[in-house]
Amino acid sequence: MAVLRSILFILFFYPGTLVYVLGVIFVSPFGDGPVQATVHGWSNFHHWLVRHVLGISFAIEGRVPEGAYLIAFKHEAMVETIEALRFARKPVVVMKRELTTIPLFGWVTLRYGVIGVDREAGAKALRTMLAEAKKAIAGGRPVAIFPEGTRVPHGQRPELRAGFAGLYRALGLPVVPVAHDSGRLWGRGLVKQPGVIHVRVGEVIPAGLKRDEIEARVHAAINVLNS
Repeated sequence: MAVLRSILFILFFYPGTLVYVLGVIFVSPFGDGPVQATVHGWSNFHHWLVRHVLGISFAIEGRVPEGAYLIAFKHEAMVETIEALRFARKPVVVMKRELTTIPLFGWVTLRYGVIGVDREAGAKALRTMLAEAKKAIAGGRPVAIFPEGTRVPHGQRPELRAGFAGLYRALGLPVVPVAHDSGRLWGRGLVKQPGVIHVRVGEVIPAGLKRDEIEARVHAAINVLNS
């Protein structure tokens, strides 16, 4: 049954995504509001498919506050990258640059407001993140980041990428850590297992901490469900 559910999800999600991409292109001349509403509609569409086709629900503890924050997500699967749009008000998401170069879809991500980062670019990548993140903050939007840099299987606890601490220090923002266990159900292969993804929004970590302390606190907070 999980195989059938997963195939149906693909058959609905990717054609549906194309419809939303075209929708963003159509409404783009009318301003940021319609663009953001269409992108959030896509996120809700994805959430509905995850819930009703894949049979995956979410048990969420806590809430991401509104305002200028750096939101740090554990990264185990694709699902949380899209769900991130539902956790915060119009977040600007830091993602790998390759996703912003996908025809049509990449243009839509940039039009909505994402930060595409070349993970091999070192200091240049940090400068890009910083410049784009400052634009987001000026517009009253939080910045969502996956500080591990890439997806990791459930149970793994890699060190955070150096760019996270640099961005934290440069922006001077408090951090909202978000832990989850999506990798238990949502692996890299085709088949997704039904069940419950647990999400825990941690306590806000203040701005201005030293690198060792902020990395240790964020690392611990995003891994509290990683057992």
